Amino acid sequence: MSTLNWQKSSMSSSDGNTNCLELAAAPTGTLHLRESTVPGTVLSTSKPAMRALLGWAKGPAATGRR
Repeated sequence: MSTLNWQKSSMSSSDGNTNCLELAAAPTGTLHLRESTVPGTVLSTSKPAMRALLGWAKGPAATGRR
């Protein structure tokens, strides 16, 4: 996992003192998430599952559902 290119949200502070969620995409298509303060703990998921989670988090207004 150390060879992955971890990326922080563009909304994160660049001062290095901000905790945030980091995301990395593996060549296999798997997505990996970790908390910046605990980089050894990684959650792995698929792109469709992440898309579903983000759609749910954005709520009905983002998906057109009521």
